[in-house]
Amino acid sequence: MFDKYTIKPNDNLKTIASKFNTKPEVLMDINNIYFPDELRVGMEIIVPKNKEQYFTVYTIEAGDSLYKIAQKYNINPTLLASLNGLDMDDYIYPNQQILIPKSGYSYYITAEGDTLDTVANMFKISKLDLLNQNETIYLLKDQVLVTKR
Repeated sequence: MFDKYTIKPNDNLKTIASKFNTKPEVLMDINNIYFPDELRVGMEIIVPKNKEQYFTVYTIEAGDSLYKIAQKYNINPTLLASLNGLDMDDYIYPNQQILIPKSGYSYYITAEGDTLDTVANMFKISKLDLLNQNETIYLLKDQVLVTKR
């Protein structure tokens, strides 16, 4: 789930990433930005949409691991990592915040070559329902799509 964001004066990747609870590297990756100084005022970039209805914000505690958190919330650890722009072997640290997917929804992280048809068929819903439930779909690799179960 992504939105468009228009670059404002004094914006940089770090400040924009902070606004959207993500990392500058994630913004660079999803926007094919190779150098941080490529940003220009008025330029539009894609940013993650932080929908509270789909996620709970969890603050990492000492001794936590992605596996422990995933087990606690009964979710797939790989999905948890991907939703947060992490790899399973990435270090997490106390007071870091991550998104925990809420129950009652199905989550899918797009892959290269996905189309609206293939994703809608996977969820067994119409393309129109898929679009309505996700507002803006760019079908970029690693985009998160959500549907109501």
